[in-house]
Amino acid sequence: MQVEKQNLYTKVIKLLKQARHNVAQTINNTMATAYFEIGRMIVEEEQQGKERAEYGKQILNELSEKLVAELGKGFSKRNLEQMRQFYLTYSIAQTVSAQLGKDQTTPDKNEEIADIASRKSKIQQKVSAEFKLTWSHYLKLMRITNVNERNFYEIEAFKNNWSLRELQRQYDSALYTRLAISKNKEEIRSLGQKGQIIEKNKDLIKDPYVLEFLGLPEQSFYSESDLEQKLIDKLEHFLLELGNGFTFVARQKRITFEEKHFKIDLVFYNRILKCFVLIDLKIGELKHQDIGQMQMYVNYFDREVKLEDENKTIGIILCQDKSESVVRYTLPENNEQIFASKYLTVLPSEKDFIKIIEN
Repeated sequence: MQVEKQNLYTKVIKLLKQARHNVAQTINNTMATAYFEIGRMIVEEEQQGKERAEYGKQILNELSEKLVAELGKGFSKRNLEQMRQFYLTYSIAQTVSAQLGKDQTTPDKNEEIADIASRKSKIQQKVSAEFKLTWSHYLKLMRITNVNERNFYEIEAFKNNWSLRELQRQYDSALYTRLAISKNKEEIRSLGQKGQIIEKNKDLIKDPYVLEFLGLPEQSFYSESDLEQKLIDKLEHFLLELGNGFTFVARQKRITFEEKHFKIDLVFYNRILKCFVLIDLKIGELKHQDIGQMQMYVNYFDREVKLEDENKTIGIILCQDKSESVVRYTLPENNEQIFASKYLTVLPSEKDFIKIIEN
């Protein structure tokens, strides 16, 4: 009887949480669509004016005054300008769901409204896209000028239920750039159309990983155990950085054979690829012995731990520095299981990423 009551409680909680999520989703969609329509009305009214710049200012001032008097705060001239920009941004590029798979262009900031309207006329039907994020999310997204990059963050924010703070963090850590570095043009375009798609082991890997949430200064001294403890303390943040489908399994996982004991720093499981992911933390430069050790861990899990219907284990060595030659010549040419990535303890600067891309 007690088990049945617990099952009932679990089902009710699940139903209520889903209902609240659906209500929030409906509100987000309704408000963003309303702001999009307000932006459209403003732009269409501006197009009737001969002196566009002056006429546009007059429209925004008068409309703001009337709306504030009628509806209260929230309709300042600045907010109306943002609604106008929201329409201009998404009426041409459209939202991800409306434009998926099509070529996309971004209007130049100095482009005349008449030219924008001319492009818009090529869209035969009115944009009927669903805006699935909050207005605050779209205020952030509108500031991303690269259409593929903007679409990527929009898709991932919805798919992973990112809060505005999480979206800002992923943008600040240049997630799109890190994923795009090792991809060809077609794969980069796919990021902007579908978000991050995980189909093979390499799709999980980032290089570098950004661990700024640990609060460790760039050049401070800390041990591997200190780093591990910090990651455990900030596990939620670390899972966000690892990406889609990761669940935590164990730390300092002990494996024993022939009376010899070894400990794997962190063990995760990826539900998308259906495989274990082992992470070893290294302070300083990566050595070939570190790669050999990870190879041993991976082989052990493949032969002794994983089930028949699970895929081969992935090993990731996180290090402060690495020689690409050491990695390349230590691993077999057809390697798809062992990866070495650098980690950064501070948010990377634009200069840092230029160096990474050049390398």
